[in-house]
Amino acid sequence: MNTYLVVAAGLSALGGVLHSILGERLILSKLAAAKLPETLGSSVFTLRVLRLFWHLVSVAWWGLAALLALLASMPASAGCQPSLSRSLSQQWCHSSYREESTSRGVCS
Repeated sequence: MNTYLVVAAGLSALGGVLHSILGERLILSKLAAAKLPETLGSSVFTLRVLRLFWHLVSVAWWGLAALLALLASMPASAGCQPSLSRSLSQQWCHSSYREESTSRGVCS
């Protein structure tokens, strides 16, 4: 069993939980109190769409955790493990780079 992949799976699962809980408490609750634009007739719908897509990202983190756990349980001799691991790491590096470049490193 690959220890690095197990740790990565655990951190991804934790990241999904923290993203969901902290986002609900710190961001979405403040948006609910704010005046949101009316989409399709109501600001309630706008908040529901924001909440849906916020938590969809959390589900993506959990899906990644499941995939990493599956990769960790594969024997090292399995031919697909290195290519899948490389593909996942390249995708997340690209996403991190894109996020960093578009936000210019500003966290507010």
